[in-house]
Amino acid sequence: MARSITMQVARYRPDREAEPTMQSYDVPLRKDWAILDGLNHIKDELDGTLSYRWSCRMGICGSCGMTVNGEPKLTCATFLTDYAPGPVRVEPLRNFPVVRDLVVDIGDFMAKLSVVQPWIIRKDEETPDGEYLQTPAELEDYKQFSMCINCMLCYSACPIYGLNEHFLGPAAIALAQRYNLDSRDQGSADRMDALSASTGVWDCTYVGECSTACPKNVDPAGAIQRYKLTAATETLKSFLMPRGGR
Repeated sequence: MARSITMQVARYRPDREAEPTMQSYDVPLRKDWAILDGLNHIKDELDGTLSYRWSCRMGICGSCGMTVNGEPKLTCATFLTDYAPGPVRVEPLRNFPVVRDLVVDIGDFMAKLSVVQPWIIRKDEETPDGEYLQTPAELEDYKQFSMCINCMLCYSACPIYGLNEHFLGPAAIALAQRYNLDSRDQGSADRMDALSASTGVWDCTYVGECSTACPKNVDPAGAIQRYKLTAATETLKSFLMPRGGR
């Protein structure tokens, strides 16, 4: 096996460059080195001006998402040896404004998360003496959607979000479903307007790239299709029953 690999890294310093450029670095090719290790080597040993996000290095925080050879990946869980003999091309996540080098502006994503109110909403005024208990079956109903780590790989992979910035997006909808399906939550009606709007689930054409890109097997495409059925059912009930059947 070769002892080094070339990493082609996107550079964009708005105070110095009008457009992003690519810069090549030779880094050690080690069996246990992830793409993130290669970037850290560049930062520590070759070029301290390189900017990128990372935190946990364990596929939990979701902050190190980047585009690796054209695909959205968590760089802490994607290994250099998978791209040998190279080169391996590292760019910012697509569909987001680039702030600097590999750092993207996540403001739009954060705003969309707040729209779906991804927290437990209770209508009951009484506080229980103990916990809100759940059966294993009730937990299983939403557990898959609770695995989202907000890495935004699904937004980078989604062709609809790339074309329409108003689309609520895969992760936001999946997290809304995580709470809609939670037996302790009573806020599904509060999320309905955002989810069933034209920029909500109906914008999705079910390409499925979001689920392919997801490193945690959340299946946001499945969450979207599941809510389409809910939205359609509620719309039908609103025609057949007074007060929308609520």
